[in-house]
Amino acid sequence: MKILQQVFEQVKTRNPGEPEFHQAVMEVLESLEPVAERNPEWVAAGVFDRFVEPERQILFRVSWVDDQGKVQVNRGFRVQFNSAIGPYKGGLRLHPSVNLSIIKFLGFEQILKNSQTGLPIGGGKGGSDFNPRGKSDGEVMRFCQSFMTELARHIGPDTDVPAGDIGTGAREIGYMYGQYKRLTNSFTGVLTGKGLTWGGSLARTEATGYGLCYFMEEAMQSHGFGFQGSTVAISGSGNVAIFATEKATEMGGKVVTASDSDGYVYDPDGIDLALLKSIKLVKKGRIKEYVDQKPNARYEADCSKVWSVACDIALPCATQNEIDAASAAMLAKNGCKAVGEGANMPSTPEAIELYLKNGIVYGPAKAANAGGVATSALEMSQNSMRYSWSFEEVDTKLKGIMVGIHTAAANAAAEYGQPGNLMFGANIAGFLKVARAMYEQGVAY
Repeated sequence: MKILQQVFEQVKTRNPGEPEFHQAVMEVLESLEPVAERNPEWVAAGVFDRFVEPERQILFRVSWVDDQGKVQVNRGFRVQFNSAIGPYKGGLRLHPSVNLSIIKFLGFEQILKNSQTGLPIGGGKGGSDFNPRGKSDGEVMRFCQSFMTELARHIGPDTDVPAGDIGTGAREIGYMYGQYKRLTNSFTGVLTGKGLTWGGSLARTEATGYGLCYFMEEAMQSHGFGFQGSTVAISGSGNVAIFATEKATEMGGKVVTASDSDGYVYDPDGIDLALLKSIKLVKKGRIKEYVDQKPNARYEADCSKVWSVACDIALPCATQNEIDAASAAMLAKNGCKAVGEGANMPSTPEAIELYLKNGIVYGPAKAANAGGVATSALEMSQNSMRYSWSFEEVDTKLKGIMVGIHTAAANAAAEYGQPGNLMFGANIAGFLKVARAMYEQGVAY
């Protein structure tokens, strides 16, 4: 980088000890260097400097009482990163690993992801270091009510519309929405991922996994192959992984792996989707239970080894930085032809470099997993109309959005001199829309 190096140095100085945020910003700014060269007026107007600085960072205490009557204290976060093209939109992550760096990296990526959907939504993210795993429904409810008591004053249907994320499913969204409604005496579309009887959208649960497959099919078809007849390795076993497994199988692929934080299973006969759903969605069990009913499958208590399984297509759907250089080299060695990111930033910079060096079709998270937020925005539209679309209508709109994202990323990559580099193209395509809006709206003093 030449023009934007100073911008990155300022990010590091202002945000010390935030490696995830630094990583995300560096990857994007490297792609935007030719945009800065073509648009000196944006450089002069500080568009790039403003783009990497959140509009608002909210950090708050969340006190709640556990089932033993003991007071517990967690931290709550909401980073409202950019509202140039619409209200802030992004999930709420509940996980012990949550800190400001992670929330900022996710919020920063969300700006570009949301921009690419073509829908009027800005970028934000939030969450807490609270861990819902192992907690009773009562404990989760009390935490969510305390969390929303503070968050409610910072959000609204035309200001900031949070959604679910890791650790925040239908149960948590329900408790949060109930508290928001109680506090504001209003029934609005302020949260997405709601229950179907109170404003939720059909296909929302499936959206990220389905959208990932729609995007990757477009990307792979432009290289002469697709899911049909391919062996697919998937990490994770939450909604994204499960419904990516479902759609990849529908499209003719054979998915052979699933994982959780304890380990992974390999089933040479193809993952039994009904069994996977039963274990993870119904029983809330662990992935190792899969082999109890599938004698041909094997379990290994090391989830990172999932990428040692030979495959044509890899879909990381677990967490950030789960594929490092060694795992990427193993995928390349075993003949992997495509990697599509269902999780947020699951590949390290070194892994991405190896994908591109080895000619692997790479679908970056900010494009490939935008189906979830796209359908969240469709839920917002339905809420505004007080109307619900059918599953087929939402799914059709989702597929059209994902095809459009691929087309925009591919076109931007070609226009700026790196044809086929979808990460480069997605960064530019997402940024251009936001940058124009920021420039045209001027500088607020």
